[in-house]
Amino acid sequence: MNPLGKLDWSAIPFDQPIIMAASAMMVLGIALVLAWIILKGYLPYLWREWLTSVDHKRIGVMYLVLAMLMLLRGFTDAIMMRAQQAVAAGGAQGYLPPEHFDQIFSAHGTIMIFFVAMPLVIGLMNFAVPLQLGIRDVAFPTLNSVSLWLTATGILLTNLSLVVGEFAKTGWVAYPPLSELQFSPGVGVDYYLWALQISGIGTLLTGINFVTTILKTRAPGMGYMRMPVFCWTALASNLLIVAAFPVLTATFAMLLLDRYLGFHFFTTDGGGNPMMYVNLFWVWGHPEVYILVLPAFGVFSEVVATFSGKPLFGYRSMVGASMAICVIAYLVWLHHFFTMGAGAGVNAFFGVMSMIIAVPTGVKIFNWMFTMYGGRVRFTAPILWSIGFMVTFVLGGLTGVLLAVPPADFQLHNSLFLVAHFHHVIIPGVVFGAFAGYHYWFPKAFGFRLDERWGKASFWCWFVGFHLAFMPLYVVGLLGMTRRMQHYDVVSWQPWLLLAAVGAVVILAGIACQAVQLVVSIRAREQLRDVTGDPWNGRTLEWSTASPPPAWNYAVLPQVGEIDAYWQAKQGPRGREARPAQAREYEAIDMPRNSPTGFITAFFAVITGFALIWHIWWMAGFGVLGAFVTLLFFAFRRQEEVEIPAVEIARFERAREREAAP
Repeated sequence: MNPLGKLDWSAIPFDQPIIMAASAMMVLGIALVLAWIILKGYLPYLWREWLTSVDHKRIGVMYLVLAMLMLLRGFTDAIMMRAQQAVAAGGAQGYLPPEHFDQIFSAHGTIMIFFVAMPLVIGLMNFAVPLQLGIRDVAFPTLNSVSLWLTATGILLTNLSLVVGEFAKTGWVAYPPLSELQFSPGVGVDYYLWALQISGIGTLLTGINFVTTILKTRAPGMGYMRMPVFCWTALASNLLIVAAFPVLTATFAMLLLDRYLGFHFFTTDGGGNPMMYVNLFWVWGHPEVYILVLPAFGVFSEVVATFSGKPLFGYRSMVGASMAICVIAYLVWLHHFFTMGAGAGVNAFFGVMSMIIAVPTGVKIFNWMFTMYGGRVRFTAPILWSIGFMVTFVLGGLTGVLLAVPPADFQLHNSLFLVAHFHHVIIPGVVFGAFAGYHYWFPKAFGFRLDERWGKASFWCWFVGFHLAFMPLYVVGLLGMTRRMQHYDVVSWQPWLLLAAVGAVVILAGIACQAVQLVVSIRAREQLRDVTGDPWNGRTLEWSTASPPPAWNYAVLPQVGEIDAYWQAKQGPRGREARPAQAREYEAIDMPRNSPTGFITAFFAVITGFALIWHIWWMAGFGVLGAFVTLLFFAFRRQEEVEIPAVEIARFERAREREAAP
């Protein structure tokens, strides 16, 4: 019996030069970064201040760093797919063999949804929500760290499949029977399942944490109808997480039981039903769309109000629309498979509900436009991302209403028209929103603004490149091209796919502009420094703190009397002038102590996941035991908090006032 289970030297794809080259570059890059950190002596600082931090702001930044790194990985897969389809016409087979192409489109979808979009929105929520609520941290700070590192575990396992073994060849949805052991006997589906199970637990913990935080730990006087819209959309998103992710976890658990123990939940030969997997997957899957999009809607609400210099138009209707979407999101999942054969009555119900859910989204679009109408709009990069979203999302939404009509969907299902529609709502609805939030809150996180010129250049590259990349897919989809084709015989499709490949290159230029923007901004950070804490003349409480905020966020918790509390305070008789810090009396603040629990738990989770994938049972037992002991030590910790002395708080506030003085 092999002590390493199914693992041997054949797991490393020495015969595939593209995979080996990509693996070598990834391993070399990681090694160089680690060597640089160690040689520069940064490791103790990183361990003390970042890797073990339970500060919501730093956890949010780390989520965003993970998302940006995985955006590069996922976009690399996209470039490879577009290049393959651009050249693989007629008798040409392109440069990617079918089994490699299958892994690429499966990894692309998995990475972009679970490890780019989710960390982007969770990162923004982590950073901004406690600051906007006027509190010092989330309800469960250490749990927040565990959530982050479980997400990182899923990311590591997914990337490990590039080097050792293979990834799933089933697409990102992993439908049975293709994902069952009979048709996918390798470890690819197991990598997919265990990576998403582990990271999914982290996401569920995040949902529980933020629902508790928003409902129970707001600043004094901040009733529900005084919360910023971003907090409302975060609440709706996390309610969906709490309700939807257990469904995904249970569905994957049943598929794992099929694969590991010979159960027959989804195998037709044993009385199972593959379509039950499809139903359960999309019971999670369509709420997941709104889990991602709702926080971005909140970002656009903050950005549009701030840069229009006006209160958000229709605050109550915006709140109502967000919560309506939260509910209706559970009544539309079957539109993903009208072709299942459920019957005209069932299809009609879900088709009508799919159209109805467009109504609250339309309410939001009009509210943003009415907010801008009559305002003094400052056309900064964040507002450009917001306007670009509105234009693009409306077009994508119209194609969604078309697909909600069952007879039309029967013709377009599984075609590139559907792929184009999905990207037409997710990229502007999530990525544009995340980039708007990234640019908007960057000075709050790091104390200096991002360079506007490169930010605008990035936006225009993304906006133009996006339409070049996906508009042609509508055309070839209508002409009959199905998704996931490694090559095709209809040569007349090739010009459209070449145009789509050009669009992907233009988007790549947009990503390059963002990298240049960051470098230029860091080099010019003294000129771009924000000493006021309020570089945009903001409306919500986060702009009343220093940039970057201290660990305790607020020396004194704010008293909230109305919506847009900070804006109203600035309009008061004293405006922004307040009692000098020397004249105030501060009290000591207890803050949660940093903890390595999340990092160590993730270390053992990686061991457990890898061992379960390769059937190394003794290693899996070791990993589970290690994670259990780690959590046990945390449960019996003696000192939970560290006290920040009042003297230190007063010193920080005095220094901030001196720096901000004209």
